[in-house]
Amino acid sequence: MPRILVEKDRCKGCELCVNACPQQIIRMSKDINVKGYFYATCFDPGRCLGCRVCAVTCPDVAIQVEVEGTVYQYFKY
Repeated sequence: MPRILVEKDRCKGCELCVNACPQQIIRMSKDINVKGYFYATCFDPGRCLGCRVCAVTCPDVAIQVEVEGTVYQYFKY
C-alpha cells in the first residue's frame, strides 16, 4: 500500500499538493511547524493511489511517496 511521507518542517503551507491530489486525501494540519506554517498531512492513507502527483507538485520537496518499501525521489538536491 502506498504511503505519503511529509517532512513537516520543510513544508511552507502552499497547498499545491492539496489541490493536486486526485483522491483529495491531503489537507493542511491544524498544527504549526518550526517555520510557523501549517503543513500538509495525509488524513486517509488507505485511499492513496501512489500516483506521486503530490510529490512532483511540491516546490519544497517536502513530500515523498513510498510504495511497497521503495522510496522514489524525483529530484536530487
